[in-house]
Amino acid sequence: MTGKVVPLADVPDEVFASGALGNGIAVEPTEGVVYAPTNAEVTLVFPTGHAIGLRTENGAELLIHIGMDTVSLNGKGFDNFVEVGDRVEAGQKLSSFDMDLIRRAGLPIITPIIVANTADYTDVLFTQESQVKRGDYLLTTVK
Repeated sequence: MTGKVVPLADVPDEVFASGALGNGIAVEPTEGVVYAPTNAEVTLVFPTGHAIGLRTENGAELLIHIGMDTVSLNGKGFDNFVEVGDRVEAGQKLSSFDMDLIRRAGLPIITPIIVANTADYTDVLFTQESQVKRGDYLLTTVK
């Protein structure tokens, strides 16, 4: 994903910001495409297209949630290119979304990337960069 890196605590949704779903980071996207951050298996694709789950090769369960309250769009403006069970490679296109449509609906496009099984790790380390693009380091889990 390409965009501005935002601490999870700054996400305008208390469930994400509090870390209740797991530790993570967020990106304020500048383009409407989600790429696989690493080699993984697709474990979840919401029918509405707004969220994708991945299990990485080291067992981290990632949730990529495109925008806030975007489930309310009922799939409008989202196109997924993967299905549950697919194996994906780092940099592979997972989803695209219409940023203008989301903004016109009055919804934030900030996108949390959560390690849902944070408790399985001693730490989650994040990029120190303020901007990221496809292929850049976002986070690392530490056993």
